[in-house]
Amino acid sequence: MSQTVAIPHGLPVDRDAGPFNPPRAITRLRDARPVSPIVMPDGHQGWLVTGYDAVRQLMADTRFSSRLDLDLIHVPFETPGMPVATEPSPPMPGLFIAMDPPDHGRLRKRLISAFTVKRMKQLEEHIGEIAERQLDHLAQLTPPVDLVKEFALPVPSLVICELLGVPYDDRETFQANSAQFLVKDQTLEEKMGALVALNTFLAGLVMAKRAEPVDDILSDLASQHDLTIEELTGVAFLLLLAGHETTANMLALGTFALLENPEQLAELRAHSELLPDATEELLRYLSIGDIFYRYATEDIELGGETIGKGSTVVVSLLAANHDPKRFDNPDTLDIHRKARGHLSFGHGVHQCLGQQLARIEMRAGFEGLLRRFPTMRLAVSASEVKLKTDMNIYGVHALLVTWV
Repeated sequence: MSQTVAIPHGLPVDRDAGPFNPPRAITRLRDARPVSPIVMPDGHQGWLVTGYDAVRQLMADTRFSSRLDLDLIHVPFETPGMPVATEPSPPMPGLFIAMDPPDHGRLRKRLISAFTVKRMKQLEEHIGEIAERQLDHLAQLTPPVDLVKEFALPVPSLVICELLGVPYDDRETFQANSAQFLVKDQTLEEKMGALVALNTFLAGLVMAKRAEPVDDILSDLASQHDLTIEELTGVAFLLLLAGHETTANMLALGTFALLENPEQLAELRAHSELLPDATEELLRYLSIGDIFYRYATEDIELGGETIGKGSTVVVSLLAANHDPKRFDNPDTLDIHRKARGHLSFGHGVHQCLGQQLARIEMRAGFEGLLRRFPTMRLAVSASEVKLKTDMNIYGVHALLVTWV
């Protein structure tokens, strides 16, 4: 394939095409060379995969390893204080998102029963009640209010705390450490400090559940004595982080996107039956979990290119979900679009376990906001909304809204 664009040095991250679309440099690269070389800050030549078909193929191919070992993965931006790896580092116990089969499957299958579609359906009414209580709280406040603080973050936090059996009173501690862990530009020491704090908290919780189990997911897991405390802690870390950060960002950024598309918002308000399709479209359009990493365990052909064994591969789900070869007018929010087939929950063996839970929470959140606050609008200009370009999960740091 002929090269018509320059090979990037580091990952283009500037949101110069607006807060919801991929950086222009990424879009140009995808259109010209959807599987492209990229030079990492440490000099490693890896690959950047941006085309929908190539991303889908890669994520289904377990020869692209998901292990996030320091000696295997080269990140596409400067990471202060990152040591040079001298020997292979094992993945964090229990963190099955960073494991390959069969280790990945051994842990993941323990959780499948907790996140079945049937069980999530049974939870739907309760999640609706949690969202409604938070909407009651929101209605009592004097606008302008920060929708992140008062609604988007509390709803999924309440839900995941209840499901896992994490005391909601501890949320400020784990949310502060979760947020710190997800900061991109920080020293390894800062990142590890947040990780250790989270793991210390969760290890204590898991040991308490093993001693005195109750009716929650962590107790169910802790009763399986072939899982170590370290593995249980890693699983709890993943579920807690993924279970509140992602949905919180979708609720806030999704509301921002709807407010910036008033015709779509008005139509959705008038036709609530469009909510399931609108939710899928927002998931596609925003792709908050954008960048993922793999490394090639052998030479692999992908999109007309040969990815050499040992190469780090950077995957952009946002670019793939905005690929015009898969979605018409992809940079436009269209609540009528049948966006299923988007890659926002991943693809293959690592496809998101909690995707049905996330969908239920988003539908409950968006439906409630539209119904209870029909005049909601931004209380600041769109350009003043602080974007999470500094975080590994995209969203907004705050969203000031009013309805008077």
